[in-house]
Amino acid sequence: MATTAPKAAPKTGPKSVAAPESAAEAPPKKSKMKLIVLIVAAVVVVGGAGAGAWYFLSGSASAGAPKEAKKEPAKAPVFVTMEPFTVNLQSESGNDQFLQVTFTLQVPDAAQEESIKNFMPQVRSRLLFLLSSKKASEISTVEGKKKLTEDIIATVNQPFTPKGAPQTVSDVFFTSFVIQ
Repeated sequence: MATTAPKAAPKTGPKSVAAPESAAEAPPKKSKMKLIVLIVAAVVVVGGAGAGAWYFLSGSASAGAPKEAKKEPAKAPVFVTMEPFTVNLQSESGNDQFLQVTFTLQVPDAAQEESIKNFMPQVRSRLLFLLSSKKASEISTVEGKKKLTEDIIATVNQPFTPKGAPQTVSDVFFTSFVIQ
């Protein structure tokens, strides 16, 4: 009996060890193959989604670009430089005060520039009346200069001829401003 038992133990030991090795090797091959297939499928799906997103996003961006290209680009403003003005200001305390000012008008296009240049004597006359109606205290502050800018724009934008189209001066830039 003792001889049979040791023979049985070594036979079952290697068989039981050999059997689990075969069983352990077979399932990992199948599960590794499934894992690889799943990873490849996931990469394909994610890659396809990324490619689709890129296609649609770049397609809509390129579709939007021609619409913007069809619109005219913003035109550079045109400036009309005015000759210097020297006017007497309204007297406040009996002292004579003078204003010497140089400024530039901003207009949207060359047609407006040409219109203002064609009517320059009328423009200068209007502006001389406006500037000489001011007091030094009204225009010496920043707020006063801003108000003067608004007044200049309103004065120049009035039509030059009866029932004529108004000008389109959008801003005034002072280049010299001296009160004495």
